[in-house]
Amino acid sequence: MTTLQFRTAIAAIALLAAGPAISAARNPMVGGAAMYPTKTIVENAVNSKDHTTLVAAVKAAGLVDTLSGPGPFTVFAPTNAAFAKLPAGTVDTLVKPENKATLTNILTYHVVAGTMTSKQIAAAIKSGGGKATLTTVQGEPLTASMMGGRLTLTDAKGGMSHVTIKDVMQSNGVIHVVDTVLMP
Repeated sequence: MTTLQFRTAIAAIALLAAGPAISAARNPMVGGAAMYPTKTIVENAVNSKDHTTLVAAVKAAGLVDTLSGPGPFTVFAPTNAAFAKLPAGTVDTLVKPENKATLTNILTYHVVAGTMTSKQIAAAIKSGGGKATLTTVQGEPLTASMMGGRLTLTDAKGGMSHVTIKDVMQSNGVIHVVDTVLMP
């Protein structure tokens, strides 16, 4: 075996070994499932075991078609644990048909039109002197800031939510996983 053949073989082995790591970087795991940039927000969210409450709420609010559409959207996606922080019975009450308008109001408060990566949000925070106002699809603003190196959102009621997984790219936008439900 020549030196060139040996180097080529070593390079091939290194690429094979790195393949899963390279794939994981492109397809971050959320809720135990890979998220694929070729799938829509809804197609990816239904596979996350950490977002079953959000998916059920999106279905109850009739937002599946919208969030499966072309967008693009930036979604701040609360986990099941985020919904569990709400007072007991809140989620069960919100998903009832008679509360569809209230549920839709809350869910669309987690959506900003367009694709905003964490770098774009950070740039807006910097240019805003430490804060950026994001207008939600619901119509009310969210305030983004950095707190201890973490992207933090403050809702209309003063509640705070932290981005725990950023820049989960989708075919129709981006998801940032958050640890608290935002309230308009």
